[in-house]
Amino acid sequence: MTIDTNNLVSITEANQNFSKVARLVDEKGAAVILKNNVPRYILMEFSEVEKMQAAADEDVEVVSKRLMAKYAETYKELAK
Repeated sequence: MTIDTNNLVSITEANQNFSKVARLVDEKGAAVILKNNVPRYILMEFSEVEKMQAAADEDVEVVSKRLMAKYAETYKELAK
């Protein structure tokens, strides 16, 4: 994952000034919160998380359809 250094916030700063972090998310789309100078948390808009989940669900559906097509005969045998 590529991290924009302009989106980095220490956990201390996030704790002391959450509204600043929320504004950063509004402006940049996400904020990466560091703990001990290591990226630990991501704060992002809920709607973006929903989009990511929908994409993941679609990926599962595509793979499922491909497997069903590939092993259709096997599934038919098992269904007997």
